[in-house]
Amino acid sequence: MIPKETIDRIYDAVKIEEVVSDYVTLKKRGANLIGLCPFHDEKTGSFTVSPSKGIYKCFGCGKAGNAVNFVKEIEQCDYYDALRQLARKYHIEIEERQLTAEEQQRQDDRESMFVVNDRANRWFQDTLWNTREGQAIGLSYLRERGVRDDIIRRFQLGYSPEKGNPLSTALRKEGFKEEYLVNNPDTRIGTGICGKSEDGRLYDRFRDRVIFPIHTVSGKTVAFAGRILKKKENTGKYINSPDSIIYSKTNELYGLFLAKQAIARQNLCYLVEGQMDVISMFQAGIENVVASGGTALTKPQIRLIHRFTGNITVLYDGDAAGIHAALRGIDMFLEEGFQVKVLLLPDGEDPDSFARSHNASDFIEYIRQNQTDFIRYKTQLLQDEAKNDPMKRSQLIRSLVESIAVIPDPITRQVYIKDCSEQLGMAEYILSRETARLRRTRREGDQRPAANTNAETSSTPETPFSEPQPQPEEQQQPTIPRTAEDPSFDHNMRNLLQVIVRYGDRCLGDPETGNWIPVGEYIIRELTNDGIRPRQPIQQTIIDEFMQHYREPGFNANSFFVHHTNPHVSQLAAELTADQYQLSKIFYKQSISENVVQEVRPQTDEDILPELTNQLLLELKYTVVNERIAMLQKALQEAQKNNDWERQKSLLSEQPQLLQIRSLICKELGNRVVVN
Repeated sequence: MIPKETIDRIYDAVKIEEVVSDYVTLKKRGANLIGLCPFHDEKTGSFTVSPSKGIYKCFGCGKAGNAVNFVKEIEQCDYYDALRQLARKYHIEIEERQLTAEEQQRQDDRESMFVVNDRANRWFQDTLWNTREGQAIGLSYLRERGVRDDIIRRFQLGYSPEKGNPLSTALRKEGFKEEYLVNNPDTRIGTGICGKSEDGRLYDRFRDRVIFPIHTVSGKTVAFAGRILKKKENTGKYINSPDSIIYSKTNELYGLFLAKQAIARQNLCYLVEGQMDVISMFQAGIENVVASGGTALTKPQIRLIHRFTGNITVLYDGDAAGIHAALRGIDMFLEEGFQVKVLLLPDGEDPDSFARSHNASDFIEYIRQNQTDFIRYKTQLLQDEAKNDPMKRSQLIRSLVESIAVIPDPITRQVYIKDCSEQLGMAEYILSRETARLRRTRREGDQRPAANTNAETSSTPETPFSEPQPQPEEQQQPTIPRTAEDPSFDHNMRNLLQVIVRYGDRCLGDPETGNWIPVGEYIIRELTNDGIRPRQPIQQTIIDEFMQHYREPGFNANSFFVHHTNPHVSQLAAELTADQYQLSKIFYKQSISENVVQEVRPQTDEDILPELTNQLLLELKYTVVNERIAMLQKALQEAQKNNDWERQKSLLSEQPQLLQIRSLICKELGNRVVVN
């Protein structure tokens, strides 16, 4: 859909560290950068970015790729949408070829919804600032709440009029399609900015409300929240955009787009409940603050915060609802490895009102003096509730232990157990034993579904890339039933592909005779001569692509595959490039004296490329022969059980040859270390 020349320009312009830094806080570590993986739950950073190679790799979950793969994964878009986004970032103009109808529709749906949201956002702001009603009601309300004009503009606040349907009318006049204005809950297409009455007329969804746009981490307007200004029966204070293909309220945090840099800089995030809490604290000078948006806190929201910091201070109202909301969120933060503090504001105060009556330094000082560690907070709170009731006290202790049990770090758990023991006057070993029991129960519960999943997976093994072609009837060998495939085959095949991707264009041979051959061609010829093919289609694709392009002038295997236009190829190539795989598994024996021999590891894999290549080929061939012998022995057992003498004779005639081949391979491998 996008010309290859344009794709090449995008790849040439992109700096992966700049792309990833829009979403993940990276810290320098040697030649690379490291941060918390945005694709899985982790407590310590294993997400590595290599600017020199132009790739990322998470050594926790295994995800890897180039800048395009990263945008594709993080934004949940397709390959070409990721290219377009990077092209916009680096000001590269794209002239696209014609898309298929399905591709065009998929792209149009997402892009059109973002365009609708962006246009509506500007319309709401214009209504707030440039209409009488907007100024008299919406702007007046915000100013009465003490919000400065510069903050109103920074958060892009707006207003939707009370009467009529001016937004619906304006958008329809501008040519926006109804399907993108009204949300379809079945297809999740449509922004939901407008509703549709029973008689088919469109109406404005957010009438008579101050509008708070909600942004993605990258700054796109993804949804809206509208706050009503007049009390009405059977009408909620807030209404929000419905879930759609671009928005899920459980995956977004209000204010994160503006707060992410301050959070990373201060290594701390303040979590509040509502939009006005964020705005008031931001105005007071506390910019590292986000809101859950009045919904129950979710793990995706917590993981969003964890991209930028592992420290959280939860601020909630001092009423009963605020207290129990804080309790519900604490365990989730602890489970994600956060250092958690809790602050309950004075009765009658919320973060909004407290921030409006205090400047930043006073507010921060109040937080510093009054925030408390979660154990002390929860213990004191529940002790006050339990008082002298033995049953309630028992429930209190169990609740505390349940919170401690989710903490992943064992040292932190033990510190909290000791602290809890001292506060409750209970033996430490009892709390430790109960904590261990709860953790064991959790592990067993987690493993059972995993075991079922594995069982389901194993019942449908991956289909080999190619099946043996049937021979003429008179030449056919007895069929040998397959055993479970040796997993070391895929491991060894992957090692060879790693050499092809890293060094495939390097040449092997004797400079005196001029007999040179690229490493990749040599490996592939050896595999072809022995009839060995990868079992995974994507691995075969890399082999086919190499043979198709390796003779082209200036061909560089690593660059070619890492920046391949097939995202699956580029992702696998990035994994093979980034894997911390011990290619240097061959040791030279060097005599230091007559009786002492020392094993010396070469400096780099490239220094021993001929030996390394042959070693890996032999290891793969050894695996193939071993698997063949295992299958033959199983078939022989079946033939013996069935008293099939002819079949036994045929199988026995094949066995010596296989054993001889294996013996020869073992001699070739010699004393070298074989690692599977």
